[in-house]
Amino acid sequence: MRVKIRGSIRGLPAIVLILLIGVSLLSCATDNSRTNETLLKRYEVEAQSHSTAVESQGMAVTPVATTNKDEGLSPLESSSKAEKLNLELSQKQQLFRTELNTSDYKVGPEDLLEINVFEVKELNNVVRVSASGYIKLPLIGAIKVDGLTVAELEALIAKRLEKYLTEPVVSVFVKEYRSQPITVIGSVKKPQVYYVQGQRYLLDMISLAGGLSSNAGDVCIIQRPVKEAGKGVRYEKIVIDLNQLLINGRAELNLPVEAGDIIHVPQAGVFFVDGAVANPGSFQLKGKITLTQALSMAKGLTYDAIRSDIKIYRDTGKKEREVISVDYDSILDGESPDIPIKDKDIILVSNSGFKRFVRRLTTSFSLGMFRLGAGF
Repeated sequence: MRVKIRGSIRGLPAIVLILLIGVSLLSCATDNSRTNETLLKRYEVEAQSHSTAVESQGMAVTPVATTNKDEGLSPLESSSKAEKLNLELSQKQQLFRTELNTSDYKVGPEDLLEINVFEVKELNNVVRVSASGYIKLPLIGAIKVDGLTVAELEALIAKRLEKYLTEPVVSVFVKEYRSQPITVIGSVKKPQVYYVQGQRYLLDMISLAGGLSSNAGDVCIIQRPVKEAGKGVRYEKIVIDLNQLLINGRAELNLPVEAGDIIHVPQAGVFFVDGAVANPGSFQLKGKITLTQALSMAKGLTYDAIRSDIKIYRDTGKKEREVISVDYDSILDGESPDIPIKDKDIILVSNSGFKRFVRRLTTSFSLGMFRLGAGF
């Protein structure tokens, strides 16, 4: 209910004015509590929607700490950052291709190998790897080569030949590569299974998939099948920091890919800020972000914000969220550490009913009108 008292407020007895102020403050407090509950429910739905979108890309991903220092991006800024990273991807792809050793390629069934033994032409041979992963060579017979790198195979053949030759020097060249299935999913422009030949690297595959999407996160996850005797296949998880690879140019992170690899570029995380902030809404969680940075991304606190009453609702995988109460003044004063924000955090900044009341009361005085009730 909204009650309007028109005319000058100067004629009101003091006791009436006090009662009006008290009722308005109580109404503001109740309204603030209901608003927080409504916002929490709304962002809970958005957070769940984001989780579903990530899982639908092919796998659920546990957030991984990265070294990126971005403070969050608008869609336009995010798109611009993706374009910059894709440019870096193209440049680094060419650079790293000359730096990395092609002998990292792992031989497999159907590969055609040219094997040369220095100064012993009779032992030179061209042989195709069998479906079971073996080759046959003069003198040394059958060798299992499946899963060996070119360098490892050269060393193995040389060791076997030591029975017959003094310090044999062996070189192996892959004349024909088998077709290898590599899956690229997640925040890339053309996610699908690619059949490639020859040695390919992580950046080759991301480039083949059209580059990064604007909502790409800061990490890339490689799921690699590992065969275990008597136990079938398990998947090894390798996490690559894309900023270290693309921006800082760490070539060793541009790993060679193998047949059966699943390359997943997860979406960036998301968090929400609402309440007494200038620009409430959802924001991408790019790298390490603290509460201070999160509030800055929301354009700061409003006049009626209660800085000693900020709550972070954190998803812990349980039915109820963990509630972290924050006295922001103690952070600004250096008395408490700034709080790192996590994926799907909901940050709510409480409104001060009294400050809001005073502001509106001042306006009402100037208009000669006083309103009482919810939303005053």
